[in-house]
Amino acid sequence: MFDDLILLAKGGLTVYHGPVREVEEYFAHHGVNVPEHVNPPDYFIDVLEGMIKPRTTSNVSYEELPLRWMLHKGYPLPPDMQKKISGLLTPEVNVSSTNQENSASFRTEELSFWGELWQNVKYKVEALCDVIQNNFTRSKDLSQRRTPSIFQQYIYFLGRIAKQRLREARIQAIDYLILLLAGACLGSIAKASDESFGAPGYTYTVIATSLLCKIAALRTFSLDKLQYRRERASGISSLAHFVAKDTVDHFNTLIKPLVYLSMFFFFSNPRSSFLDNYIVLLCLIYCVTGIAYALAIFLEPGPSQLCSVLLPVILTLLSTQPKDSKFMKIATDLLYPSWALEAFIVSNAKR
Repeated sequence: MFDDLILLAKGGLTVYHGPVREVEEYFAHHGVNVPEHVNPPDYFIDVLEGMIKPRTTSNVSYEELPLRWMLHKGYPLPPDMQKKISGLLTPEVNVSSTNQENSASFRTEELSFWGELWQNVKYKVEALCDVIQNNFTRSKDLSQRRTPSIFQQYIYFLGRIAKQRLREARIQAIDYLILLLAGACLGSIAKASDESFGAPGYTYTVIATSLLCKIAALRTFSLDKLQYRRERASGISSLAHFVAKDTVDHFNTLIKPLVYLSMFFFFSNPRSSFLDNYIVLLCLIYCVTGIAYALAIFLEPGPSQLCSVLLPVILTLLSTQPKDSKFMKIATDLLYPSWALEAFIVSNAKR
């Protein structure tokens, strides 16, 4: 059924890795003989687990088998295993000079601080290169498969994601409830006035809606990254996958401004119309949803959540600072809270 066999001891240490036809000969060489009418792999596994005592012609124990394999292949022994050689291995097993040199160099490298630092840096760079290669390169498809068109994949993903959203109806309802409470609280706290054109209330609105909608939008791409990478490796279209998720999320983009304004508008009673406030808030939520997509795709869940909390607060505070210098004026003109606040205040000032 198969050609090669791998046997692992406790702790994941390799005991044997090679052809099936040679496994009994290898263990017999070390004194571990398989009894008659017993399946050899089952017997070896029981021995390695310590469930049965091996029938040996020597005093070898199951704890020695990983060390014997490393010495058999000439691998360097880690420093913690060097102490077990004299105590566990029988005198007939001798460490070769090559293995001693490798073990000495291994021990020297472990004791070196710069060696450890270089290995850590090398590992981080290799891991980063793997991530970049996985995200931005495409391996050559040798299977000659004909995948469906982008439109057909889009329709398929649309149906699948719609079903997933229906299963998450409770989570969606909680998001809407939080928006309702936020609108009622902020609307009752910040009353509109002709002197400020309702600027304080709109400042709170930008922060609250940006924060709540970003946190909710993170779930779109952060929960199934592993599944997406596996499907992309099998040939799916990333464009169809992204557009389908974005299309389903447009429902939340359209509904969330209505949910928030249904409380905030009637509690704060601004001079601007409900339609004006809805259009501005719709553009704001669409903008922050796109930012949340970028954070979820390029960052891990922890940093993406932290950025989604800090960005609305910091950017809104910068937008409300006095524009005394030319640099500050240019910087605030590039921030989305500045445009949202200006649109809210202009729509209020017209009336």
